[in-house]
Amino acid sequence: MRRNSRARLGVSLLLVAGALGLGAAPSTAAPADAPAAPSAIPAPSAYALDAAVERRLGAATAGTYLDRKTGELVVTVTTDRAEEQARATGATVRRVARSAAQLDAAVETLEAEAKITGTSWGIDPRSNQVAVEADSSVSARDMARLEAVAERLGGAVSVSRVPGVFHREVLGGGAIYGGGSRCSAAFAVTKGGARYFVTAGHCTNISANWSATSGGSVIGVREGTSFPTNDYGIVRYTDGSSPAGTVDLYNGSTQDIASAANAVVGQAIRKSGSTTKVTSGTVTAVNVTVNYGDGPVYGMVRTTACSAGGDSGGAHFAGSVALGIHSGSSGCSGASGSAIHQPVVEALSAYGVTVY
Repeated sequence: MRRNSRARLGVSLLLVAGALGLGAAPSTAAPADAPAAPSAIPAPSAYALDAAVERRLGAATAGTYLDRKTGELVVTVTTDRAEEQARATGATVRRVARSAAQLDAAVETLEAEAKITGTSWGIDPRSNQVAVEADSSVSARDMARLEAVAERLGGAVSVSRVPGVFHREVLGGGAIYGGGSRCSAAFAVTKGGARYFVTAGHCTNISANWSATSGGSVIGVREGTSFPTNDYGIVRYTDGSSPAGTVDLYNGSTQDIASAANAVVGQAIRKSGSTTKVTSGTVTAVNVTVNYGDGPVYGMVRTTACSAGGDSGGAHFAGSVALGIHSGSSGCSGASGSAIHQPVVEALSAYGVTVY
């Protein structure tokens, strides 16, 4: 049930419309200067501890999350042996009812019996459940079918409605233009002295050439793209640019990015994109699978941040730590959304680049 178990844990976003750029449905975003959600931003040691737990326990843990009150990493386990291993890492341990294997089995049942357009599911280790969401396109009949499957699975599954409709959405967080569409850059990266930016793969699939303004001169060319399966791409600056390694906060200031890590359930994040600007939220699930109409993407992260069309490829971050590349969402209701990101660590490793 960890990040390297890609096919097992899912968010199934069977999208009705894969709108790109300006064509996506509008949503209401939180102001750029809105306070962060009431959740914790991990200390660097918490990210390191989460990675250590992943290496040591693997599927022996039912998931990890950040305690909102203490900021400590909590490891969920079901056996004495796993509890002993978890305590040896220095993490806080919590015994839960359902193992990774039991949650996996619930996901497999949902995949087989309730794969309904407009639904999503992923593991929430805080509740020790598979958290299912159904968007506004799910009919009453399909909702009844989904709830019947969930009821048969007992307390392993929770079901809730979310507004909007799940869809892909097309200096960090700034607008980029290519192939007639607008996306957003995520993070400035470097390798061997050359400068690049990473963005969403469903964006870099559209065009090889990218500009900073609509119809403007080319600032960079695509050097890699991966979508579906993943959702990341990389563009090399070709106009002599040497941009700062920062993310635009859309209030006259920027956030320096100094490192990258994988997000932890329960932590606070911010998202910067060219449509909804800066919005805040909390990580609610990891290891999610997104079944877009043009192919699946694995190992994603689900959050409550707001987003809309044109935000694709934008930055998900916490303080100076880069976390993810924005992929899609079902939109927003007030200041609450469902933004999904591709973990940036995977993209950095694939291209051999680093944030700076």
